[in-house]
Amino acid sequence: MEREDKLRKIVVALAIAAVLLGGVLAYVWVSKNKIVNDLNIEKADLTQEMVELRQEYAELQTANDTLNANLQIEREKVDQLIERFQQTEATNRAQIRQYEKELGTLRSIMKHYIVQIDSLNNLNMALREEASDARREAAENRRQYEDLRSTTDEYARQVAEGSVVKGRGVSLHAINSSAKETDRSSRTEKLRADMFLIENAIAKKGPRRVYIRVKGPDGILLTADDKQLFTCDGEQMIYSESREVDYQGEEVEVSVYFASPQPFTKGVYTVDAYTTEGKIGSADLLLR
Repeated sequence: MEREDKLRKIVVALAIAAVLLGGVLAYVWVSKNKIVNDLNIEKADLTQEMVELRQEYAELQTANDTLNANLQIEREKVDQLIERFQQTEATNRAQIRQYEKELGTLRSIMKHYIVQIDSLNNLNMALREEASDARREAAENRRQYEDLRSTTDEYARQVAEGSVVKGRGVSLHAINSSAKETDRSSRTEKLRADMFLIENAIAKKGPRRVYIRVKGPDGILLTADDKQLFTCDGEQMIYSESREVDYQGEEVEVSVYFASPQPFTKGVYTVDAYTTEGKIGSADLLLR
């Protein structure tokens, strides 16, 4: 009987030990699963950080080729880190921590590049503003130059126009063989065109030639035996006769005589007087 009691106690003790051991094993198993689950969550979070870092690197772009090449190298490092990290078990704490340090280093490098890119962008913005200011200044200088040139051209035009010697009082007379005026065609030996070159203080002084073009009653230009040409305001014309005078800026009277190789006939004769700068005036004469 005593032996049975002792055996019963041993069985009970073993049962209690088994229950305790089962509880310990169950606790260990649950704890282990919780730790593994936490490690997997931590790995997933770390993986997400790596993916976000890769996206941030992908969004960094500059106009600097050297900086873009360096950024590409860092993007490749992130890709390699993600690939190695995904092949590592979550329970490998030492390796996970190593990858976490590498991630931190790559993030720090990216922040350094962000500072560089911001500085470069600020510099480019400043340079663009300077270039824009320079373009505006150049445009303003061109506008001022054009205004000045236009004003200068206008002054030059006014001076050129003001320096032209003009005439007044053009008249045409018939002269007989006694050097007296007549209105008879049969008595006319020559024609005389009278005029005045008016005063002009800024005109060029010195010899100046006056030309006349005489047209008969039929409207045909009368000339000497040899046709003579002159240029007025860029146009070349035939003239009947001319005379050179000494012009010194003061008003001077000019008379130009024309003797036709053909007899004068009845009708209206017209004279146009010129200098090389322009037309002085016109006059008519009726011969009976």
